[in-house]
Amino acid sequence: MTEKISLRRVAQIISATLSIAVLLAIVVMVSKTNAQDSYTGQWIIDTGRTTNQFHATFSYRSGKQGRGNSMSGFMIDPQRLQGLTREQIASTGSHVVFQLVRDAGTLNCEGWFKDGKGSGHFTFTPNPGFAAELQKRGYESPTEAQQFAMTINNFSLALVDELKVQGYQRSTLDQLVRMAEHGVSLEYVREVRALGYTVDKVELITRMVDHGVSVSFIKDMEAAGFKQMPVETLIRTVDHGVNARFIGELAEAGFTGLSLEQLTRTVDHGVNAKFIKEVEAFGYGHPPIETLIRMVDHGVNGNFIAGIRELGFTNLTIDQLVRMQDHGVNAAFIKKMRSRGFTENSIDELIKLADNGGFDK
Repeated sequence: MTEKISLRRVAQIISATLSIAVLLAIVVMVSKTNAQDSYTGQWIIDTGRTTNQFHATFSYRSGKQGRGNSMSGFMIDPQRLQGLTREQIASTGSHVVFQLVRDAGTLNCEGWFKDGKGSGHFTFTPNPGFAAELQKRGYESPTEAQQFAMTINNFSLALVDELKVQGYQRSTLDQLVRMAEHGVSLEYVREVRALGYTVDKVELITRMVDHGVSVSFIKDMEAAGFKQMPVETLIRTVDHGVNARFIGELAEAGFTGLSLEQLTRTVDHGVNAKFIKEVEAFGYGHPPIETLIRMVDHGVNGNFIAGIRELGFTNLTIDQLVRMQDHGVNAAFIKKMRSRGFTENSIDELIKLADNGGFDK
């Protein structure tokens, strides 16, 4: 009896051990699958009307909690798509397998191409040599998520080296990843320096790209006479909407030689070429830019002036127009007063009526 119980106990232990082992194996398999699924997605390539550059879009589920799906679109040289032939691209339907190889890793693509358009799925393979090269440069080894982000955004070791050559302050790996995600390229860093601008922080060059300080914007502003502005001023200028087109439109309207501060205030307060031309068409010539800003701030626009003029007030000064608008004397108010018998009132009398609720006779 004792021997039977012992054997049964051994069987139970073996069974429990096997169950735990199977459970652990399942957990490992699920974990691996989830990890792999985090770095897969869909690709779409459209050749458009050019053979030099294709437009590629890669969509995938973001590894960051709460981010959902992410998408990365960019132009790419077809020669970078290893294994994809011109014949497959132009075919009436062809299964394709190709790779997009970058410093940080490879996007292994499979799908279908027809008449210059293709789509399919991709998986990610990190490049172990990339992590080793980063460590040689004094950075920690990137996580797979960081390496995927660097791959999808085409971050290169050449960019890391260029930052060092240009004297950038030491950055963290996270800052490099953010730089990649925000589209800072090796070409951009080099072109900014070639234009004579010294940037020494990864966060600052990333902000420049984030705020739209493009190389063409810098060149346009220099052509307009604004050379070698501080980087923070460049960012502020873009943020406020001052650009070469706006400056040119103001120049055509007769306003040249404005300072950057005046241009910024002008666009901030809504004074544009259309408004300037309206004021001129109403016979007010070219008031100083500060007067135009004051008009817009007080709501004296083309519609207001036109409405007042239709009611016979054709020779008012800008100060009178501003004062009327400040007191609520507009076309609708004047019409209302005339319907109540106030038909021959001056501007001052109408303002007094408005101040007293429209009933003071």
